[in-house]
Amino acid sequence: MALVEPTHFTNRAEAGRLLAARVQALHPTAPIVYALPRGGVPVAAEVAAALDAPLDLVLVRKIGAPGQPELGIGAVVDGGEMVLNPDIVAVTGATEAFIAATRQRELVEIERRRERYLPGRQPLDPRGRTAVVVDDGLATGATARAALRALRRRGGARLILAVPVAPPEALADLRDEADEAVAVIESGLPFGIGGFYDDFHQLTDAEVIEILSRR
Repeated sequence: MALVEPTHFTNRAEAGRLLAARVQALHPTAPIVYALPRGGVPVAAEVAAALDAPLDLVLVRKIGAPGQPELGIGAVVDGGEMVLNPDIVAVTGATEAFIAATRQRELVEIERRRERYLPGRQPLDPRGRTAVVVDDGLATGATARAALRALRRRGGARLILAVPVAPPEALADLRDEADEAVAVIESGLPFGIGGFYDDFHQLTDAEVIEILSRR
């Protein structure tokens, strides 16, 4: 059956169901689905349900540019590993001191989220398994790159990056980190990732916890 070729999504759950078909076509072996919170959680929940796979989180925080927090100059992942985009760092004038302070602040937020979302739960071990990394969209790719590197370091045998929407060039850039990288819609982002969703509200901690509790 031919895959649906949408131009936008009603919400993250619909995006996840459409994305799941792309991932299923790759025939992942013993998959674990890793969501990038918060926005990736409802997308990943649908992928995990379709694959009958466990759902976990990979806790990554964007390092925003000075005065432009939504512009990612890099990202830091649980455990402290950091990935920077040197071109964007240079353009924004981010100093080493600014990056160090922002990294520390985001690590505090990562720890808060771990305690809030996964109290008493150890992360699932990706060794020897397929790790499917899911977010609600891809812009610069900094957070996805950090997540993929962390899971590779932890022993993931095969890495799949799966997102509902991404610019073709950003997706191509991450194929050196993932074994496969797929999107439902490959497009530029003239109105940001949210421009491809009717409902793109910012998820609350309570929503994330409720979705995780179902899996």
